Amino acid sequence: MAEKMTSVDQTTCHCGSKMAYARCCGRYLNNEGTPQTAEQLMRSRYCAFVRGDEPYLLATWHPATRPGRVHLDTQARWLGLSIRATEAGGPDDMTGTVEFVARYKIDGKGTRLHEISRFEKIDGRWYYLDGQHL
Repeated sequence: MAEKMTSVDQTTCHCGSKMAYARCCGRYLNNEGTPQTAEQLMRSRYCAFVRGDEPYLLATWHPATRPGRVHLDTQARWLGLSIRATEAGGPDDMTGTVEFVARYKIDGKGTRLHEISRFEKIDGRWYYLDGQHL
């Protein structure tokens, strides 16, 4: 069920695309479309972390590696996402990787999550498979 559009939906997307949230990752989190590339899925999953959207994170996690639940730190203040590199992961690919750095603060202490994430397409949908922390 799609959420009502709020003023937050008109703001710039959390993923750093410089597009409006509603036209960028918001459409995926509101079930109004599916990411066509591994990078789009990566960006939308970052937004799900920012918004605390555990159902979206679980729904986009590969069935072979999906946990029972996602432990979201409600104290985390997400500061930004930087995509460092992508390999494959396009609309016609079946696998892909995305290297990214996500920055956040907890109790005023800055942290960087640097990861190379692997994605796999199943029945036309991209899923997060796993990641290697750098």
